[in-house]
Amino acid sequence: MDGYISIDAPYVDWAFTQSPYALAIHDRNLVCLRVNDRMCRMFGLTEDDLRGRRLTDVLQGPQYDALERNMRRVLETGEATQRETYRRVPVETHERAWSVSVSPLKDAAGRTQAVWIGVLNISEQHAARQRLTLLNRAGTHIGTTLDVTRTAQELANIAVPQFADLVVVDLLDAVLLDDDTSLGPPPGTVALRRVAHQSIFPGVPEAAVRPGELDVHPESFPSARALATGEAVLMTEDDPTFFEATGHNPARAAAIRNFGLHSILSVPIRARGLTLGVAAFVRGQRPEPFEQDDVLLAEELTARAALSLDNACRYTHERTTALALQRSLLPQRLPEHSAVEVASRYLPASASAGVGGDWFDVIPLSGARVALVVGDVVGHGIHASATMGMLRTAVRTLADVDLAPDELLIRLDDLVSRLSARADDSDDDAANDVGATCLYAVYDPVSRQCSLARAGHPLPALVTPDGAVSFVDMPASPPLGLGGLPFESTQIELPPGSILALYTDGLIESRDHDIDVGLEQLRSALHRPAPSLETTCDNVLEAVLGERHADDVALLVARTQALQNDRVATWDLADDPAVVADTRKQVGEKLAGWGLDDAAFVTELVVSELVTNAIRYAESPIQLRLIRDRTLICEVSDGSSTAPHLRRARTLDEGGRGLLLVSQLTERWGTRQTEHGKTIWAEQPLPVT
Repeated sequence: MDGYISIDAPYVDWAFTQSPYALAIHDRNLVCLRVNDRMCRMFGLTEDDLRGRRLTDVLQGPQYDALERNMRRVLETGEATQRETYRRVPVETHERAWSVSVSPLKDAAGRTQAVWIGVLNISEQHAARQRLTLLNRAGTHIGTTLDVTRTAQELANIAVPQFADLVVVDLLDAVLLDDDTSLGPPPGTVALRRVAHQSIFPGVPEAAVRPGELDVHPESFPSARALATGEAVLMTEDDPTFFEATGHNPARAAAIRNFGLHSILSVPIRARGLTLGVAAFVRGQRPEPFEQDDVLLAEELTARAALSLDNACRYTHERTTALALQRSLLPQRLPEHSAVEVASRYLPASASAGVGGDWFDVIPLSGARVALVVGDVVGHGIHASATMGMLRTAVRTLADVDLAPDELLIRLDDLVSRLSARADDSDDDAANDVGATCLYAVYDPVSRQCSLARAGHPLPALVTPDGAVSFVDMPASPPLGLGGLPFESTQIELPPGSILALYTDGLIESRDHDIDVGLEQLRSALHRPAPSLETTCDNVLEAVLGERHADDVALLVARTQALQNDRVATWDLADDPAVVADTRKQVGEKLAGWGLDDAAFVTELVVSELVTNAIRYAESPIQLRLIRDRTLICEVSDGSSTAPHLRRARTLDEGGRGLLLVSQLTERWGTRQTEHGKTIWAEQPLPVT
């Protein structure tokens, strides 16, 4: 019949001898009956060496014992097995991937009489799968944060030990310094800063430099060549220039010899057309050198990391700028004040959230009083920091006018509303969110009264001298920027030694628990506070925040103090010019009692002018108060809400020189509105004793 092939044709033998598999047949006693040339070459033996003998009679090793156990199992069960292994066979210098199949050979009755072994070199397929797996892992494990060092370390970690024995990631200093003009491929000698590295050995002993250190390379060094050309550079010890190019650093040359480093693959890190640095992949313990397929894999790994590194660098630069702006706008040093002892803390948000707009301030006011302020601007980044700076400046300006807390917040609310209206006209989405919360408190050490008002801000904590902790009961109020809504002040009397804790919501809010839990943690931390307010601040942050916090935190802690009665003198005055002379006499006597005779002349003159103006232009009741604090303070209060104005009198004017004289004789002066009128005050330094 045409096309019929005789059963005696040599095709069966051809299939056995020419198969891509290394083949062998063993009988029920595991004796080798037949083996093809590919199997012989794999073991470095001849067919005569194997035929008629068991495999373990010729080859020694646990892998051959395992293969015989596998053959025996197939003989017993009649079921084929297949597995993959990665090892070095006798004639190979490197480990390779193998697919090992063991199948039963059955007679016509279905009884297993022998086993057939087929071994196929699948190194290329295995390597391809390994590369794909590595790339998939890189996609999920590189760039998990916006931290430059951690991103670089993720690249190093992902490649060791699956791809390389040692990986180093070096960046140009220009990248870390945000100098875009220097990010192109540098010619000749180049300085690189080590950002991360990883090794199969603990502690990375092969590294010649440590993370954070700068290393200078000649133009022949693989990393310098990769940066200059913008392409990957592969060097192996077979290259005659290998040791010359890599051994310029004695420590590196010693590491290459001691650890047998024989293959270096340097890949430039490039993103958005700019060169950021270089990633170097090194093999030493692994005997096989890098090949062209490895170059492609290294380039793909580096490319995936490059964009994440660039994003991390840009974010780090923005965060550093915002943090520098934030810290420059916060008080560099809190003022010393007789009314309160203060301590503060500011903690920026975690890197993932960005710097926010939290702030605090301590503002000296007239009459030995002090203002305590804590605020929080919506959003993060430079815009939030800049907005915080504007609001802090506005609060200081309004405080200088001596506005009551609720009135100050009304003015501040108007400012935020106008900023929001201006932002609505902007194309910058980041600037369109303008809003803030604020708590403003004024403490008077003479009356020990504290007046507080808040705009959408958390309640302050109060610790009385007996250690009891509570949260000041204040009316609910909207945040700043909603416009047109009223704010209310709360008045409380504070015993000397009371502690008032003002904070932003980042202290008590957390993804792990609700605000009530944070408030209770704060209450516990403030119970029986430490004698030192600095220690109290540390204890609060440790107890409430722990090690991590997502948002900015501002904390201001103040311990109240009171001015003793013998440091304050008060006179209620009649609405009669005749009292001026007697008042001057009483003031002189009081100053003499305080040992301030040197201040008598100026003080009596100031009192005379202010009391005369009150009698002439204002309304009853009129009161004079002297306060001996860090300065000598003179206050005259009356029942009129009309504020005086400083002006320069003309030559023929009979009056108008009083306030000008006061301003010239004193360190500073001003006026503030009170519930029943106004107070004009002046401060002069105490005489040096």
